[in-house]
Amino acid sequence: MIKKVLVIDDNEQDRKIAERYLKKSGYSEIVMAINGQEGLSKVNSENPGLVILDTMLPDIVGFEVCQKIKESKGPQAPLIIMMTGAVDAVDAVRARQSGADDYCVKTADGGPLLAALKNISEKDIGPQT
Repeated sequence: MIKKVLVIDDNEQDRKIAERYLKKSGYSEIVMAINGQEGLSKVNSENPGLVILDTMLPDIVGFEVCQKIKESKGPQAPLIIMMTGAVDAVDAVRARQSGADDYCVKTADGGPLLAALKNISEKDIGPQT
């Protein structure tokens, strides 16, 4: 099982919601980043097994962050779930092209995130850290 999760999101409330549902799903080691640059830095320093990544960040678009993570880490790249707050902004093709393993819409009830976490937990790829 993936032990460490990195949440990259500029919205504090969304980070707290993600953390709540990650804990409910059994993840206990959760690291936060508030923008793309900090997220990229923490991917290298924290070596998470899973990254929850917002599509819209203040400094770098989430799709670009995803692509940079996948390119820099290669086969040791963490699994990535991309999240969006705007239903019309969900772009499955773009998420997949940038290397995302799954994507979901942000909701207060965490349902889409829980579904994406279930899908991710069934994958047997990525570092298990």
